[in-house]
Amino acid sequence: MPAKILSEAELSRGDLWVFGYGSLMWRPGFEFIEQVPARLIGEHRALCVFSFVHRGTPEKPGLVLGLDRGGACRGVAFRVAERHRAATVAYLREREQVTSVYREVMRSVWLENEPRQRVSALAYVVDRGHVQYAGRLSLAEQLRHVQQGHGQSGANREYVLSTVKAIEAEGFRDPQLHQLALMLHGETPVHR
Repeated sequence: MPAKILSEAELSRGDLWVFGYGSLMWRPGFEFIEQVPARLIGEHRALCVFSFVHRGTPEKPGLVLGLDRGGACRGVAFRVAERHRAATVAYLREREQVTSVYREVMRSVWLENEPRQRVSALAYVVDRGHVQYAGRLSLAEQLRHVQQGHGQSGANREYVLSTVKAIEAEGFRDPQLHQLALMLHGETPVHR
């Protein structure tokens, strides 16, 4: 089984880039020098993680985002000054790895700025072998989990709606999440 966290040697030196695709987009929680719209190729954003702590409980799991295999994901890359890298990594491990459902990886991301450079960024990819991996759920199943989910960080509904708002603020859409947001607002019927 691959290690869930990176060794010091694997975490590159100098400033650290962190790729945010969910709650990190709207609540990073760490100090950064700049944030740049970015695209990661090879994985996509998906509500594919049962939340037992932050947005749900083991009895009533919520759903949170993970990077899952295939496709691409638009998000935000945060550049953290070298002097803050150790504290930032420690903070992210405490926040993201509470149940070790993610694999901590370095991924190439394309910054959507000029000159559109490619950087290596710290990212959290879902561990498909973990008990909290939900896989592909129908929109109706996603809605049910999000409506019931409430954990240490609050209501699952707020997590989804805040993420959609952050995506829109970056000037793009995530069709699946936007559809779920409409359903949470009661604007469209649920098709099974």
